[in-house]
Amino acid sequence: MMEIELGYLGLFLTSFLAATILPITSEVFLISMLALGFDPWLTLIYATLGNSVGGWFNYAIGRLGNPKWLKLLRFSTEKIMKWENRVHQYGNWSAFFTWLPFIGDLIAVALGFFRAPLLPSFFFILLGKFLRYLIIVMLFNLDCL
Repeated sequence: MMEIELGYLGLFLTSFLAATILPITSEVFLISMLALGFDPWLTLIYATLGNSVGGWFNYAIGRLGNPKWLKLLRFSTEKIMKWENRVHQYGNWSAFFTWLPFIGDLIAVALGFFRAPLLPSFFFILLGKFLRYLIIVMLFNLDCL
């Protein structure tokens, strides 16, 4: 029982770290756990929660930022306004795509940086990551669902 608990905790931590800028792939860990006979539903839950918390962490990091800092980095006011307008126009829907490799982390940081609404952003981050892991679980463990 202790091995299984550590396995799920490991999946949670791996999924969390994979949602940061660290080059970790939680999918490989998830698929390995499925191959070893871990419960598909629990792996889905732990991977989703870990990766979602990581996305929310990125949002929080962005929230600590100040858009005025971009001017210090010599970004034009027009470019800053363009980014901010995109975040506010597509913010909630773009949060759904935080599961994408590389750009997903940047999307989450930008959502926080430009103060996209918290609850809708968190919901769409969770939804996107859940659906990604659900597809993986279904593909690699067809007899589970």
